[in-house]
Amino acid sequence: MKFSLKVNFMGGLAFYITQWVVSMISGAVIHEGILTEFYMANASFWRPELNQVPPDMAALMPRWIATGLITTFILTAIYDNIRSALNGSGMVKGIKYGFILFLFSACFSAGWSGVFNLPEMIWVWWNVEALVIYLVGGAVLGLAVNKLSPE
Repeated sequence: MKFSLKVNFMGGLAFYITQWVVSMISGAVIHEGILTEFYMANASFWRPELNQVPPDMAALMPRWIATGLITTFILTAIYDNIRSALNGSGMVKGIKYGFILFLFSACFSAGWSGVFNLPEMIWVWWNVEALVIYLVGGAVLGLAVNKLSPE
């Protein structure tokens, strides 16, 4: 397994920042719009900080940022090791990788939906959001990694 600190750090940051920006847009539409009533009806599933009025998002930011960075660095390292198996330009490879990540995410969601009794609308919209975030994030990841370390 190969590992490049420069590719992993810089590519991971590009991936993370892109996903963060997209999630700010999708969050306003999906989480603060479409799913608001579903979330309120299932309040017992959410962290106490999210049930406050107004929700205390700042209290969860350290956790969200840390887990987001850790996972994007891991996913970037995986991408760097498998990108040669994907066809196309850096951006196309990244989009393909984003779709692969979405498929894994959808599979995990399907499994968790058999454990957590949340409405199907929540699972559907979470997966719609994952698809968008991973496709856009994957495109930027592919571009960044290709620029940092051309094949």
